[in-house]
Amino acid sequence: MARKFFLILFLPTVVFSAQAQQSSFVKAHDGKFTIEGKPYRFIGANYWFAGILGTTEAGKARIVKELDFLIAHGVDNLRVMAVAEGSGLISGVERVQPAFQQEKGKYDTTLLKALDFLLAEMSRRHMKAVLYLSNNWEWSGGFLQYLNWNGLLPDSVMRRKLTWDEQRDYTSKFYGCKPCIEQQKKVLQMIVQRTNSITGQKYADDPSIMSWELANEPRPMRPGAYREYQHWIFSTSELIKTLDKNHLVTTGMEGDIGTEGMANFIALHDSKYIDYATIHIWPKNWGWFSDTSITKSRDTIYKNSRNFIDRHEAVMRKIKKPMVIEEFGLPRDQHSFLLTSTTNSRDQYYAFIFDQLLENIKKGGVIQGANFWALGGAGRPSYKQPLWQKGEDLLGDPPMEEQGLNAVFDTDESTWKLIADYIKKIK
Repeated sequence: MARKFFLILFLPTVVFSAQAQQSSFVKAHDGKFTIEGKPYRFIGANYWFAGILGTTEAGKARIVKELDFLIAHGVDNLRVMAVAEGSGLISGVERVQPAFQQEKGKYDTTLLKALDFLLAEMSRRHMKAVLYLSNNWEWSGGFLQYLNWNGLLPDSVMRRKLTWDEQRDYTSKFYGCKPCIEQQKKVLQMIVQRTNSITGQKYADDPSIMSWELANEPRPMRPGAYREYQHWIFSTSELIKTLDKNHLVTTGMEGDIGTEGMANFIALHDSKYIDYATIHIWPKNWGWFSDTSITKSRDTIYKNSRNFIDRHEAVMRKIKKPMVIEEFGLPRDQHSFLLTSTTNSRDQYYAFIFDQLLENIKKGGVIQGANFWALGGAGRPSYKQPLWQKGEDLLGDPPMEEQGLNAVFDTDESTWKLIADYIKKIK
């Protein structure tokens, strides 16, 4: 009799809790994000390395410190790398460590526990995570590592610096490499179907996850690979949707600059398995300025950025799906890597991007968020050499880029005031 009374008393509470969790997932409909039927818009950060920090006690302490710092400034949306692959030099530089899959088929579950820790801490602070599941670029292993494991990229070639044409040629082979894709999808399934060891909650049921991204900046790399690339995007996104009915799915791509044209970008995002679009904007990498001429090239940078945003917003408005300006960055003044250098040009560019977001929201457009690249937080460059070396702080600048290039540190007061002010306007 007592057992029956216990069940009757507590069952409604359990049902209510499940409904509350379900209602707090981010949804996408008619070009907008919502949570519990209310608009969800954000200015967030790329914090890609947060998922691997928690392998040490010092790393966990840094996560707690940096999450508290972000929340204090209103930042509650973070883009995070779910896994890294392989070890040793790749394209002539160190890759980020530690990796979940150091060797083919051998997995380090401490990395998943580190991701568990991050998500648990984010959940406590009511933050949202965008988790990307592989990488087009070499700095975390990514597609090149899968090609190496399957005999399509020899060790001797992978270790040396690849030319741009070589990188395009090799990476484009990933989409036609069936064992590569099978192995990558196996890892994807391990992540999406995981149960958090700290909270006991399945990832698929965790509202602190906003969305899954297929990869960081996936490109066909060569026009001849587009058909296989398209198939990979459709089949992988469909797989995620079969495993997880709660979360959004997006590609993680840069825009038409990475898809061999706008027609391809439109076709990929018109898929029922893709819920929203991302675009990335890189004035330095795309040659809109050179060296220290940021101020001299200001008009070109702003004009090109505005055109890039506008043309993607226009097509996503027709498709009626949201869009996020997911990566954008600019070096410190005079292209300096020193924390003591000023950030006037960067601050102005951030304000320009945030204004595009704010103006689009006001007119009912589909741009719903922006994530700056990238959080440097409490980390500090060693200045022993320009590129990252194993054992040094992770800063947000990938290992193949100069440390301090685009990272925003906790001491960059003017930048953080700007971010906090714009978040208040958007919220």
